[in-house]
Amino acid sequence: MSDDKAARLAAIRAKNAANKPAEAAPAADPVPANDKAARLAAIRAKNAANQPAAAAVAPASALAPAVVDHRPPAAHDEDIPAIAGASVIALLLAVALGALAAAVALPRWLPGLSASLLGDHPTAFWYLSRSSAMVSYALVWLSMVLGLSLTGRIARLWPGGPTALDMHQHASILGLAFGLFHALILLGDRYIDYSLRSVLVPFASAGYKPLWVGLGQLSLYGFALVTLSFYVKKWIGRRAWRIIHYASFLLFLTVLAHGAASGSDTSRPLISGFYWATGGSVVFLTAYRILVRLKSKG
Repeated sequence: MSDDKAARLAAIRAKNAANKPAEAAPAADPVPANDKAARLAAIRAKNAANQPAAAAVAPASALAPAVVDHRPPAAHDEDIPAIAGASVIALLLAVALGALAAAVALPRWLPGLSASLLGDHPTAFWYLSRSSAMVSYALVWLSMVLGLSLTGRIARLWPGGPTALDMHQHASILGLAFGLFHALILLGDRYIDYSLRSVLVPFASAGYKPLWVGLGQLSLYGFALVTLSFYVKKWIGRRAWRIIHYASFLLFLTVLAHGAASGSDTSRPLISGFYWATGGSVVFLTAYRILVRLKSKG
């Protein structure tokens, strides 16, 4: 081998040796050999340092049980409808058309079925109207209770603010739908012989307790205004929306008076007890809400 080649080979080997990482000299063991406890602690510390970072550990939220949100709904949550406006309109139209078809069209299209079902003195439509009225009243009461529980902070205990808000809206809309059915299905009743005008125009019917029936008609329109005002809240403002909602207290009293005075089964203990219990619970929750608000201000 020539001297030039030997020099070049030596230079390459020196360069390769310089590029290799230097081997770290073994660190001296600071722990005495005879101290077993200290050596064990050092080994554990070394193993903990060699474990993967905390990112590999499952997040605490994945291991913790689900927690129900009992907080009252925030302001932006109140602006989110539980049911879309188009769905509400479609629901009310379906109820109205179904009631009209049952009360007007079916007896004409199927006279044989109507005669066999209703007989000479038809009462089926009256029973349908009365039962739907009780369902509507129960839903209105539930809506009132849920609304008062939200403002009185009772919803924190059960079922939670957001859930109570959704239930409040659903109960209001369904109560309005059953109330509409309760009114329109009376068109099929032949005992009092309601017309469309006497059903829709307050105090236009003189056939059966016109004062109490008229209060019920006004209550239906009032609750429709209160319920549907939620969908125009961003245009009318929160203050106007609250003023409209305050009318629901008076409307509940008129609905209660309408049902108790015009209901054909109010004298039954179960029905009268239901009226007393629901009316008393709304009065109690209203008083509780007032006291809580006065305490917070004081």
